[in-house]
Amino acid sequence: MAIIDNGIYVDGVRTSNPATLDETYELMRHRGGVGWIGLYRPSETEIRSVAQEFGLHELAVDDALAGHQRAKLERYGDTLFVVLRPARYLDPLEEVEFGELHVFVGPNFVVTIRHAESPDLGAVRRRLEADPAMLARGPEAILYAILDEVVDEYMPVLAGLENDIDEIEGQLFVEEADVTQRIYELAREVIDFQRATQPLAAMLEALLRGSEKYAVDVELQRHLRDVLDHVLRVSERSASFRSILDNALTVESTIVARRQNEEMRRMTELSVHQNEEVKKISSWAAILFAPTVVAGIYGMNFTEMPELEWVFGYPMAVGLMLAMAGGLYLVFKRRGWL
Repeated sequence: MAIIDNGIYVDGVRTSNPATLDETYELMRHRGGVGWIGLYRPSETEIRSVAQEFGLHELAVDDALAGHQRAKLERYGDTLFVVLRPARYLDPLEEVEFGELHVFVGPNFVVTIRHAESPDLGAVRRRLEADPAMLARGPEAILYAILDEVVDEYMPVLAGLENDIDEIEGQLFVEEADVTQRIYELAREVIDFQRATQPLAAMLEALLRGSEKYAVDVELQRHLRDVLDHVLRVSERSASFRSILDNALTVESTIVARRQNEEMRRMTELSVHQNEEVKKISSWAAILFAPTVVAGIYGMNFTEMPELEWVFGYPMAVGLMLAMAGGLYLVFKRRGWL
């Protein structure tokens, strides 16, 4: 069932708890007061029913049906359509989950359409019901309380993001740590968070500008200004997070480049060392190869080899081997191969 909680309030006091939309409409016609209909992931039929009963604008209804809207505030005659992007920080996953909340506010009704677990509108309703004086200020008081709850729930998100950023700053100069991907992920979350929160300041300012025209209670205006102050602080902190992550990414890129340069230098030094070893091995192989050639030739014992019967044949062969080896040694030594 999409209906989470329905209530009809007269002078700030809850007078009935209708179980269906049709019962809510009927009681509102007979008792007056303000009706607050809370829906959770309703069907198209239920949204169309509410739209027909309260004369909601077709464009706003289409947005509510389509979902995936940006945070915004639009006025259609005497009805406000507000889209909010609540958020909550998931500690086990260390990431931010964003929801979507649509609020229709009319002269005598409030319809909330929630598409995620956040915000806790049950807590908002209980807080308002415990303060009949505030609730008696009408639908705008309910809208204020919802805005206040959404903004308050941003605070744990800021704390979670700040903790993640502190962890990244601590890992930047750790040799084994590779935090580039985590920085990108956090930057993406901060950007999404800014998209959810930045429009709120303009939305609240628009509400305050229209306060006189739509006869919004003075005390309620003060409460809205307080929410605006909180929103501005949230925006400032999220902007500082973006700046810190940009700097962290720059530092990480510099560190990675330095590590790559050091690795290239080590590889170059190793390559040079290997080349020197190859030169030495090649030099000694050539030096040993020359006597082996001479010995191999005279070791074939062909009949027609005059040196075999020559008295100086053996000393000549040995001398030739020594001369060739010594000559190659001097050549390689002079070239620095040995």
